[in-house]
Amino acid sequence: MPHQIGFVEAGGGKLAHQKMLEVVATFAAANGWTVLRYDTTLTNHELILKAPGLSGTEEIYVGLRTYENANADYYNLTAAGFIGYVPSNAFAAQPGAVFSGVPAHNLRIDYWLTLNGQRLVLAMKVGTPVYESMYLGKMLPYARPSQYPYPMVVGGMLSGEASTRFSDTSHTCWVKGGSGRSGASGTFPNMRLRFNDAIWHTPNAFPWNNLFYSGSSGYAPRDTEGVYALTPVVLNEELTGLLGELDGVFHISGFNNGVENTLTIDGVNYVVMQDVWRTGHGDYYAICMED
Repeated sequence: MPHQIGFVEAGGGKLAHQKMLEVVATFAAANGWTVLRYDTTLTNHELILKAPGLSGTEEIYVGLRTYENANADYYNLTAAGFIGYVPSNAFAAQPGAVFSGVPAHNLRIDYWLTLNGQRLVLAMKVGTPVYESMYLGKMLPYARPSQYPYPMVVGGMLSGEASTRFSDTSHTCWVKGGSGRSGASGTFPNMRLRFNDAIWHTPNAFPWNNLFYSGSSGYAPRDTEGVYALTPVVLNEELTGLLGELDGVFHISGFNNGVENTLTIDGVNYVVMQDVWRTGHGDYYAICMED
């Protein structure tokens, strides 16, 4: 899984979140993805990408764009998923478009970026600092391709393109899905999964919908003599059952752990991220950063 770690700063007539879009476009194009649109002439810069899938023959459509308000002091990115691409259509009018905002910054963004043939993950440190991220692309379904051909996930931090600054204390990470928050899927639709019924659902995410395992009820797994276990993030619904796993993103215990820690498990490298400002035992996840 190719990855890139670095930072962007405002300069040369561009703000940091606009430069972040440029980084993603360049990195994706260098690693087998197709840049269908990269438009910096609009107020909101736009990027639309096509991934080839793990087979190399698929067509997976995702997008990012910037949106900001200087008076409200927010400078954000949009995570977007589509089911196709029409060159003449506006960004918001692409087939099956769904959006989730991701608070970012205008001055500096430290980032961790990784992709494979079917999905892209971007984590960012911004502001005070807090940690924001997105997931764009397919998950690993518990089904054959003929049964579930387009298991697209769009994970962001906000419900739609909300006017939310990174300092807001209520927004939360997509990796938790609809789990453990108001007790119902879809309450916080910052993770969307496309079903075969052509509707974008907000699934629960194990282990966060297991309040004992995730630590929400006062219990949580921990390391064993400094060795941490990775738990797959399994998307599920009460009526539908188990749907599949996120690709390259895992729950990890926050016990004696910290954001930006790096670890190697079975020869594979991971970086630890946290849910915005939260530092509880159940607020951490690990992203695979292996080449």
